[in-house]
Amino acid sequence: MRPINIQIALKTGIGKLRAANVPSETLAAELLLLHVTDRSRTLLYSRPETLLTDAEAEHYFSLIEQRAAGVPTQHLTGKQEFWGMEFEVTPDVLIPRPETEHVIEVALDRLALRDLRSQHKRNMTGEDLLFADIGTGSGCIAVALAKEFPAAEIYALDISSAALAVAERNATRLGFSDRIHFQQSNLFALHKAPVTSRKSPLFDLIASNPPYIGRRDAATLAREVRDHEPEIALYGGEEGYELYADLVTQSAAHLKPSGVLVLELGYDSLPAVQPLFDAPDWINIGVTNDLAGIPRILSAQRAAERA
Repeated sequence: MRPINIQIALKTGIGKLRAANVPSETLAAELLLLHVTDRSRTLLYSRPETLLTDAEAEHYFSLIEQRAAGVPTQHLTGKQEFWGMEFEVTPDVLIPRPETEHVIEVALDRLALRDLRSQHKRNMTGEDLLFADIGTGSGCIAVALAKEFPAAEIYALDISSAALAVAERNATRLGFSDRIHFQQSNLFALHKAPVTSRKSPLFDLIASNPPYIGRRDAATLAREVRDHEPEIALYGGEEGYELYADLVTQSAAHLKPSGVLVLELGYDSLPAVQPLFDAPDWINIGVTNDLAGIPRILSAQRAAERA
């Protein structure tokens, strides 16, 4: 292979991805080159004349070909940023999306509002609080909550043992494994009872980004999603919203009085999910839109007295 510098490699990579109709082709080519060369973005652009080694060039264009064939950039680099932290990503877990950060934002707001309504001092550390992340995947929600509440105890549940292995590695590498308990579970159907010293197994907060894509819509998905992300984390049934009924019902049974539930929604699932909260169990229902104006988060509070 003829010697090639950073500028030409990047331009060539962008061209190949554009020809393959890869979305955000410039960003993808840049991220792959950063990954291969282990350089900073600043160094990449300040010294565009720097020659790649033969090994770097071969590796880079191999990744470009794979991305052109539909493999997600995150699977090629093995990482994705979420809540200011870098998470390991594999084909066993859903790739963390920016929209899911709204789950953390709403959880923070709802817990602060709960303290305000109860006229309690705001619990900034999460001391004596117990959280659950249902369908933890990469562990991004559980780890982000652990970061924001340095004294909270968190259960991260997932039906996939392979996903749990990725989540545990992320929690360990980021320094939060001592407060997050990873357990295999179909929603709250734990394979073993939670190991906790608490008298009550009830949670102060339950957060979840559940599968919410309808199988009938599979053909409309980008190939990066349809062909490479785990089906178990994508599809919530034929329509997409079937899982929410059990999730809401079980959450009502596992929340403390005044506990908070925060759910991510599919782009069109609000009409099917919101009526599930028309019950005495739930108060203070709220809907939060994402930056595109799509209803993205549904949150609610468990009634103080059980019906």
